[in-house]
Amino acid sequence: MTAKKKKKGGGIFWKLLFLVALCVFCFSMYQLVNIYLGYKKGVDEYHAVAEATTVQSSEPLEVVEEKKDEEGNLIPEEELTVNPPEVDFDALKAINDDVVGWLELEAIPSISYPIAQGEDNEYYLHRTIKKTYNFAGSVFIDSTNASDFSDCNTIIYGHNMKNGSMFGKLKQMYESEKYKDSKYLWICTPNGKYRYEIFSMQYAKVGSDVYTLFSVHDEQFEAYVKKMAKQSKVDMKALGLGKDDYVVTLSTCTSDESVRFVVQARWVGTYK
Repeated sequence: MTAKKKKKGGGIFWKLLFLVALCVFCFSMYQLVNIYLGYKKGVDEYHAVAEATTVQSSEPLEVVEEKKDEEGNLIPEEELTVNPPEVDFDALKAINDDVVGWLELEAIPSISYPIAQGEDNEYYLHRTIKKTYNFAGSVFIDSTNASDFSDCNTIIYGHNMKNGSMFGKLKQMYESEKYKDSKYLWICTPNGKYRYEIFSMQYAKVGSDVYTLFSVHDEQFEAYVKKMAKQSKVDMKALGLGKDDYVVTLSTCTSDESVRFVVQARWVGTYK
C-alpha cells in the first residue's frame, strides 16, 4: 500500500510540473506574439507614411552646391548614380510637424525614414512618427541640434530592431561590408537634398567623444573629425576632411548596453 501511494504522489508531482511548464511556455509565446505584432504595427505604419508622402524619382537632380578641397577639386569625384526619394513635406508635416527631414542610405535603401525632433531625447524613443506608442520609436535627431542640419555635428538616433526595421540593419554597413556598394547617404529636407559621404564606422562607448557637439567650425572640430576617421573600423579613404565639414552621426544600440554602433558621414553636395 505504501509503495502505491508514493507512486501516485510522484505522478501528481510530474503532472503539476508539466502544467507549470506549459503555462510558462504559453505565456512566453503570448509575449513573443505581442512583441512581433507591435513590431509589425510600427513597420506597417512607416510603410503607409512612406507610400503617402514619398516617391522614388529617376529624374536627374540639379546641383546646387558641392564640396571642394583646398585646390578647388570636387569631393567626391564619383558621379551621382542613386537618387533620393521625392518627399512631400507638406503632407508629412500634416502628419507630424516635428518632422525635420528624411533619411535614406544608398547601400541599404530599406533604411528610409522620416526624421523627427522632440523637445527632449526621450519622446521619440518609443513613439512613432504618428506619435503612437511603439517600442520601435522613430528616427530622430538630438533635441539640442539645429533642425536644419546646419550644426557641425548632427546626431541621429534609431533603435537596433531585431526585425531589421529602423537602424536594425545599420551594422550591415560594416559587418556585411555594404559600404562597398555605396558609402553615401541622403538627408532630404524642405530646403534641399543633402548627400553625405561616410567616413567612419565604429563601436563607441555611451557618452564617448563621438557624441561631442560643436558650436563653431574651428581647429578643435577639425581634430575631432580626423580622430573619428582614424577610429573607423574601415579606412573609408575620405579626402579633405577638415573644420569646414558638416557631419551627421547615426547611432544605434548593440547587444552590449554600454556600446553603440556609429556611422558618421560628411556633407558633399546639395541638390534639388
